Amino acid sequence: MGETVWFVGAGPGDPDLITVKGQTLLEDADVLIYAGSLVNPALIARSEAKTKLDSWGMDLEELVGVMERAVKSGKKVVRLHSGDPSLYGAIVEQIEELEKREITVRIVPGVSSLFSAAASLGIQLTLRGVSESLIVTRPAGKTLSQDQIRELSGYGATMVIFLGTEKLGEITKKLLCPPDTPAAVVYHASWPDEKIIRGTVGDIARKAREHGIERTALLVVGNVLDPGKKGHVRSYLYS
Repeated sequence: MGETVWFVGAGPGDPDLITVKGQTLLEDADVLIYAGSLVNPALIARSEAKTKLDSWGMDLEELVGVMERAVKSGKKVVRLHSGDPSLYGAIVEQIEELEKREITVRIVPGVSSLFSAAASLGIQLTLRGVSESLIVTRPAGKTLSQDQIRELSGYGATMVIFLGTEKLGEITKKLLCPPDTPAAVVYHASWPDEKIIRGTVGDIARKAREHGIERTALLVVGNVLDPGKKGHVRSYLYS
């Protein structure tokens, strides 16, 4: 296959939620570069790679340089991202730089924290008669000048909002859905210290703050959190 760097989704936190293919690559890696505290140390420990590097604090040029030198010396390189690399994974910049160096990138998907959060909440993100669509977004911040949370919230779909734990109050004030719309915050989905806070659009920010949740959490908004509130329709699978 030539010179290839593998980008692998580590899953949401529980080390057993990595894919079989991802686990095999992890075990066979010579060089493992992982996304700092976002990846469970128990998963890092499963790798027999002789070189294990935490990418926290490394700039793009340094990171790509490490991968280039390793793969061009014949080593198997695995870049381990949290969750699924395609969701807020910042992989495109790395891929572009590697391709300039004539290095192929292969991506192995992972279990996103949004699916782990849904599992922990015991919900179905799309539910007939309640919400047929799922919106995944994030608030404006250092790397995004303007968001579309207000506009997107008007569709009445299930919403999962990443990267906004420290802005829950600002986010919920933007939402066009009624204040009594069910909402939940899931901190560290699938990790041993996972916390689930349930409430409504009107009070979820306060509840999360009272429980000391200030980072690494997802906000889920929508009637799928309480399907009895709106009344779902039985799936045709069971008709």
